[in-house]
Amino acid sequence: MSRSILYTSSPLLASKTPVWRSKFIVAAIALAFAGLAGRAAYIQIIGNDFFQRQGQVRFVRTLELPANRGRILDRNGLILASSVPAPSIWAIPEDVEASPAQFVELARLLEMPLAELRKMLGDDDKTFVWVKRQVDEPVALKIQAMGIKGIYQRKEYKRKYPEGETIAHVVGFTNVEDNGQEGIELTFNKELSGKAGSRRVIKDRLGRVVEGIGEQVPPVEGQDIQLSVDSKVQFFAYQKLRDAVIARKAKAGSVVVLDSITGEVLALANYPSYVPDKRKNLTGEQLRNRALTDTFEPGSTMKPITVAMALEAGRVKPRTLIETGPGRFSIGGFTISDTHNYGTLTVEGVIQKSSNVGALKIAQKMTPHEMWNTYVALGYGQKPQIQFPGAVTGRLRSWKTWRPVEQATMAYGYGLSASLFQMAHSYTSFAHDGQIIPVTMLKTSEPAVGVRVFSAENAHAVRRMLQMAAGPGGTGQLAQTVGYSVGGKSGTAHKQVGKGYASNKYRAWFTGMAPIEAPRIIVAVMIDEPGDGKYYGGLAAAPVFSEVVQQTLRMMGVQPDMDVKPQIVTQAVEESF
Repeated sequence: MSRSILYTSSPLLASKTPVWRSKFIVAAIALAFAGLAGRAAYIQIIGNDFFQRQGQVRFVRTLELPANRGRILDRNGLILASSVPAPSIWAIPEDVEASPAQFVELARLLEMPLAELRKMLGDDDKTFVWVKRQVDEPVALKIQAMGIKGIYQRKEYKRKYPEGETIAHVVGFTNVEDNGQEGIELTFNKELSGKAGSRRVIKDRLGRVVEGIGEQVPPVEGQDIQLSVDSKVQFFAYQKLRDAVIARKAKAGSVVVLDSITGEVLALANYPSYVPDKRKNLTGEQLRNRALTDTFEPGSTMKPITVAMALEAGRVKPRTLIETGPGRFSIGGFTISDTHNYGTLTVEGVIQKSSNVGALKIAQKMTPHEMWNTYVALGYGQKPQIQFPGAVTGRLRSWKTWRPVEQATMAYGYGLSASLFQMAHSYTSFAHDGQIIPVTMLKTSEPAVGVRVFSAENAHAVRRMLQMAAGPGGTGQLAQTVGYSVGGKSGTAHKQVGKGYASNKYRAWFTGMAPIEAPRIIVAVMIDEPGDGKYYGGLAAAPVFSEVVQQTLRMMGVQPDMDVKPQIVTQAVEESF
């Protein structure tokens, strides 16, 4: 039996509610709505700019659209450096959800230790972490297919260098941010880089793009840079240099090939070298561009310049007799010697036999100021004007400080220092009929306009002497080639150790040109510390010169100017140094 409830009998329900209470509740609700309306008005109208900025800070992002870095090409259009897509992997550690098997597979694809990967992704305090920069695109696609939550990718590019170690010191390399660090990559970084574009987007808290806002600014692609270098000449020069350094048990070596008409650098090689896109565990020995950064006392390769000065000053003629006997000469408390007593030599004979005594006696016919002026005109003691980083000035002291013995030693290449590149450049004055011409790393088709240092007649006379030095009875007989006439000068110099010279450490040089009547190329070779006993420039460096000259002229389509094979002896005449 149900009981009926009489609500009027309940004391609580029977009591009357005060009118003010209902009014208070209505007023409170109205006040709350007014507060909300005021707050909305403040946010939307009064403080709109502030909250817009705060929203943008939290959710609006400007995404950089990377520009594709320009290519580096050789003179024939062959690619020496280019960019390929290489996505970078990043993560939000607190959001990463992966099974143990997925962790193992991810570590394998990224070639990382599993423990290192777990540690990287286990730091929940971080909201962003690079997992690995610039992975190969196939690897990135496999990682994307795994669908691991919290793992993301960013589009980037990585540089590839198809010619590898053969041209590493020319092209250089970039860092992980795609900025040039060495070589042409550094010199022309601005032109190669282009200009990145941008895109403004709204992202959620997981970093996912929700909506694009505003106009997209497209990237400006980087410019291509075409070099004067011929990759085939470069490859052959590097190969022959490497073989010579290994065969001679030497420390290192360099070779420079110049076009004597345009001033273009056709090859610039150093050994040891490195692979530009694989730079782990590199040493300074591998990275150093020795042809431009290392300076040495040139030794006997300076003697043709000494003779050219004297010819230009009118102090001697090619057939002027110079007494070199008894093979030694004392000056300022020092004795300067030749390897043999050559007796009386003509000026031509001084170059052919590489007589130190003959060279210093020719130098004594000039003033220090005259010699210094010519050295400066040929680029010694100055930084080479070339589009390349790291080129050094060498050392050439003011003529006012020269003592008589220093003037004498400079005549045969001691007391001043130069890079191999500077030496090759100075020889353009002989190859270009007395004019020293500017050199360039960029392709050009126009003949260079030079500055006259010697008369054409004197430059031609020196070329004949260089031909004699590389011929029978000269110190550079191993420089001869098949089908082409050559001229050049060998040099051998003791290496400096502290304030003195090492008795058993040498640098061997050979600098010359071909064909000798109308030079098309200049080749300079340096072998550092030959260790097999064949340390003379005519033995260590001249054979490399011979091979590089012959192959380069053939590649350039230069017609042979000799009908028969020259007589090449198996030993070079010892040179004074």
